[in-house]
Amino acid sequence: MLSGRRLDLLDPSALDIEIEDIAHGLARVARWNGQTSGAHIFSVAQHTLLVDALARRRAQPDTRARLAILLHDAPEYVIGDMITPFKAVIGDGYKAVESRLLAAIHLRFGLPRALPAELIKLIKDADRASAHLESTRLAGFGEKEATQFFGPPPEVPAAFEKDYLTPWSAKDAEARYLKCFAALVKD
Repeated sequence: MLSGRRLDLLDPSALDIEIEDIAHGLARVARWNGQTSGAHIFSVAQHTLLVDALARRRAQPDTRARLAILLHDAPEYVIGDMITPFKAVIGDGYKAVESRLLAAIHLRFGLPRALPAELIKLIKDADRASAHLESTRLAGFGEKEATQFFGPPPEVPAAFEKDYLTPWSAKDAEARYLKCFAALVKD
C-alpha cells in the first residue's frame, strides 16, 4: 500500500489497514469495468458515497451504520471490483477473501464482524438502487433491463444526478470519501 503497509490477503490484519489506502484505492477502481460514459471512470469510492446518500433517503442510519455503508465495498481497494457474473464463476474463493478483508476492515474501524440483518438489508437495497441509476445513466442499460436486474428505479431529485452521477476525478473521489469518513468518525 502507499502508506507502506503490507496486507496479507489470506490472513489480513486490522493493523495493516489505513483509511487513506482504502480511499486512494477505491477512487481508482472503476465500476462496470470502466464501461461508463464521462470524462472520468465512475469509481467505487463515488459509488459508495452514492449508496450512502440513497440509504439516507430510505432511512435515518446513525453514524456507525453510515460508516458500515461507507465501508461496504472497502475490500475492493485491494481486490478490485469484479462484475457479478464473473464473481459467480470464481465462486467461493473470491467470497472468502472478500469476507476476510471486510472482517479485518470492520475490526480496524470498530464495527462488528457481522452487521445486523436490518443494516445489511438497507445496504443491499441502496446498493441495488445505485446499480439501477449507474446502469441507466452511465453504463448504457435501458430502464427495462435495469429493472430486471436491479429492481425498480429509485426516485431521486434532478440535483441528485448532477451531484452523484457525473463521474468525478480520482482526486475528487478520494477527497470526498475521506471527508465523509472524517465526519463519521468525529462523532
